[in-house]
Amino acid sequence: MSAALDLNTVRVYAAVVDEQSFAGAARLLALPSSNVSRHVASLERRLGVRLLERSTRHLRMTEAGRLLYERAKPLLDTLLATEEELGAVQRELRGPLRMCMPGEAPRLLAPILAEFCSLHPGVELECDTRMSGLESLRNEDVDLAIVFHRGRQDDSAFITRELATLPSIVVAAPSLLARTGTPRHVRELKSLPCITTLSALKGQPWQFIDAAGEIVKVPVRSRYRVNSGELAGAGARQGIGFAILAEFGCQEDLAAGRLVEVALDLQPAPLQLLGAYSHRHSVTARVQALLGLMQARLGAMGRRS
Repeated sequence: MSAALDLNTVRVYAAVVDEQSFAGAARLLALPSSNVSRHVASLERRLGVRLLERSTRHLRMTEAGRLLYERAKPLLDTLLATEEELGAVQRELRGPLRMCMPGEAPRLLAPILAEFCSLHPGVELECDTRMSGLESLRNEDVDLAIVFHRGRQDDSAFITRELATLPSIVVAAPSLLARTGTPRHVRELKSLPCITTLSALKGQPWQFIDAAGEIVKVPVRSRYRVNSGELAGAGARQGIGFAILAEFGCQEDLAAGRLVEVALDLQPAPLQLLGAYSHRHSVTARVQALLGLMQARLGAMGRRS
């Protein structure tokens, strides 16, 4: 089987015909004239026919050259139109946007999603709160995943964009502090009951930030393991264990005395709210615009009052 025609070479030949000169085709394609001549010569060698009759003042297609041009030109025009259409789809804020987020994220993001859809009536939003985590991006129907994360990001298979950094604090119920006393150093947590995320089952301990900005991991004991700030807060209020919570989410409990902030020698690593997607080159303008609006609206969330 002979090798397929080089489409780029055919495109150069069609440009020469359209411009009626090698120099004109070179200007149109932003190529050196010598490159244009080489492309046409290569195409003629490949086909074994002469495509153009050249003279000092005229350029004329041969019968074979006319046949190639008439068959190839519509295809080239269709490909160009398709390329432009695909680019417009990427840029246009119209069409489906499929996303997922953990069940507690709507508390932060529901007003932003509603605002986004109000601003862009051409967007068809589908948001599933039953799926969460980066693994959901392996589903090809998901364009964007919203995830909470603490500490370093280890999975480089996905592209993440930080939407907000939420300061966190260690809290405990007064009843628990009455039993255990109030720790002052993170190392004391190793022997105290703590509430952890399910990832602790995979060896992920509590994470703090030292004076140099480095992550310090502290292994803790836990019989109450959850992947929800609301569940962790409920457990902390019942005195089940110490918990790391996003500061903004426990202000009412602190004010009412149901929880007490525990000041330690190191600050807990902040909770990050991330937007994640699989491939940088496939991200649409719809996703980019939604991420931008989220960043704008959540920008002040991480600032302490």
